[in-house]
Amino acid sequence: MLFLFLALGLLALGGASGDDHGVNAVTFTSDTFEESVPSKPHFVMFFAPWCGHCKRLSPTWDDLGKKYNSQESSEVVIGKVDCTQHTALCSSQDVTGYPTLKLFAKGVEGGVKYRGPRDLASLERFIAEQLGTEVEADGQAAVPDALAGLVDFTDATFKTVVATGNHFIKFYAPWCGHCQRLAPTWDSLAKTFEHDKSVTIGKLDCTKYREICTEYEVKGYPTLLWIEEGKKMEKYSGDRSHGDLKAFVAKMLGDEAGKQKEDEDADGPRSPVVVLTTENFENAIEQGYTFVKFFAPWCGHCKRMAPTYEELGRKFVGHDKVKIAKVDCTQEVNRGLCSQQKVNGFPTLFLYKGGEQISEYTGDRSLDDMVTFVTSHLGHDEL
Repeated sequence: MLFLFLALGLLALGGASGDDHGVNAVTFTSDTFEESVPSKPHFVMFFAPWCGHCKRLSPTWDDLGKKYNSQESSEVVIGKVDCTQHTALCSSQDVTGYPTLKLFAKGVEGGVKYRGPRDLASLERFIAEQLGTEVEADGQAAVPDALAGLVDFTDATFKTVVATGNHFIKFYAPWCGHCQRLAPTWDSLAKTFEHDKSVTIGKLDCTKYREICTEYEVKGYPTLLWIEEGKKMEKYSGDRSHGDLKAFVAKMLGDEAGKQKEDEDADGPRSPVVVLTTENFENAIEQGYTFVKFFAPWCGHCKRMAPTYEELGRKFVGHDKVKIAKVDCTQEVNRGLCSQQKVNGFPTLFLYKGGEQISEYTGDRSLDDMVTFVTSHLGHDEL
């Protein structure tokens, strides 16, 4: 036991002896953290010097700090906290693993945990989404030229482009007969979505860029992958007709195209889902049961569940004790509300009764399961 304590002590001293996590991110203590964070948005890495994942992230985090902290007009401060030295602070921030990355908006306690890819482009995208700004374009990060909507990726363009947004990509080999037969249909699909900014239709030659294909676990040709924010979300295995491929894209986008302003369009069909903001939230949840979806318009999972959630709203139209509602957490007016409600990812589904949050829904997002969840909290005489 004594040996264990001595070993841990030496480990802690070794970690505290020097910070090898770069110089561009601001190093915070408990005191400076409390003083600095309320002044403007902060994106902070909570780490331990001995943590392997932290060490691998450190060069990227230092690059992020160099980009944002060197600009006088920057809207965010990139920082870091050594949790082996400031355990109370890390405990208060609910740090249960390393590294933990949290973005603190001005005046908001708790912050929003980042759970995405840890490459520079994805981190910048997250900052932009949380602050409602645009990521500055890098001249070398431009989208590659596209012929009739089809993006022909290379190793120089692939990771930068797919790090943000939605992408449907054909991984192929030129000698592959199935790939050759699919090519005209794939070109036609790309032309169909040529002017749709919500998705990119692309292709990558695996005989030229094997490392990328290996990374995305391409084991046969053609492999058709749906990629969101750099992550492989789904492999398409259906019929390769133009109609079926188009339907798949529509499903993955949540059939949201052209419907973004439905709630605000007085001439369009009225949504059964109540739109909540900071101004009306407390009054709305005060009476009866309110099932609330906290979402972001760019979130792929949110888009896919949107039609089902609308149907859920229709199920409870006319029910005097149940409201189905939603809150857009990207709107400036709602950011404090979403933080206050401890929304750390999208979509987040909470059930409220009489003004109090009573349950979080984490089950399957099918219509039947969500209906069962809501009705299970009601008395039998209310159904």
